[in-house]
Amino acid sequence: MATNRAPNQPLPAPARWGRDPRHYQIVILATLLLYGLLRLDLEIRPAQAAILLAASLAAQWFWTRALGRGPFEPRSALISGLSLCLLLRTASPVLAAAAAFVTISSKFLVRFRGKHVFNPTNFGIVVMILATGSVWVSPGQWGAGAWFGFLLACLGGVVVSRAARADVTFAFLGSYAGLLVLRALRLGDPLAIPLHQLQSGALLIFAFLMISDPKTTPDSRSGRILFAVLVALGGYFVQFGLYRPNGVLYSLAFFCCLVPVIDRLLPGRPYAWPGRRSPSAPVDRGGSHETLVPVPVAVRVSRAGAAPRFRLLRLLRGAGRCAPVQ
Repeated sequence: MATNRAPNQPLPAPARWGRDPRHYQIVILATLLLYGLLRLDLEIRPAQAAILLAASLAAQWFWTRALGRGPFEPRSALISGLSLCLLLRTASPVLAAAAAFVTISSKFLVRFRGKHVFNPTNFGIVVMILATGSVWVSPGQWGAGAWFGFLLACLGGVVVSRAARADVTFAFLGSYAGLLVLRALRLGDPLAIPLHQLQSGALLIFAFLMISDPKTTPDSRSGRILFAVLVALGGYFVQFGLYRPNGVLYSLAFFCCLVPVIDRLLPGRPYAWPGRRSPSAPVDRGGSHETLVPVPVAVRVSRAGAAPRFRLLRLLRGAGRCAPVQ
């Protein structure tokens, strides 16, 4: 159906809402949490889920006001809080609130060149596990039916987000699955064992929502694929070499420290959430501004054989136009 919207007129609110992949993530995580609470009897209670969500939002509001980082932005805090609800387990409400505060604080306090270094949820879980003996992760708690439904939802999220960071997700899943299959073949185990190891809700959250976080992954595609393979190798080593559970969580926390090095060796264009800047406008070398300058008249090329006076008219008409800095 045709519309009368002018070419430069902003899109209506529902269209802008649908462009941001964070909205889809919030819906999927909230739906999975409600399904787990109502049908699967997850280990987390509604009161603790409320504490995690409230503490995440409160920490986001506190640091936004304390550091003057613009308006209050609840979306990333909701994603982190919902992920904590699905992964983190503790019997202490105080530790639950502390985990949410550490998670959100890492975005504001641990930064390098305008990017937060660690995935917030991953950082909060790893810190609380290492610092206390009363926090753990429940990897497989949803059953095969819920896992398959969540997998379809995650794949749908890749389509909705226009595969902004699908390369790192599938590179990690392919590398980690290959390592598990090779281990099973080396040990003579049936392939049902690595397939069962891959059927983990925590692994899906890790692959589609943690390691694929566009603000903490390398900027270039080659850098992201390298990063994903390193995280898979590190997680495999911790899980089966050091015999510690949650190996991929520790591996991600470690290799996030190397993202600035990867960006230095394999530079790329920094990511910005939809609506922050025009997707077609290149950024400057700092990755934080858009600069428009008039196109020099000398670089405009006219058609061969054009009369000088018509060439001059075309140059005068185009002299006021602007183009992005290359």
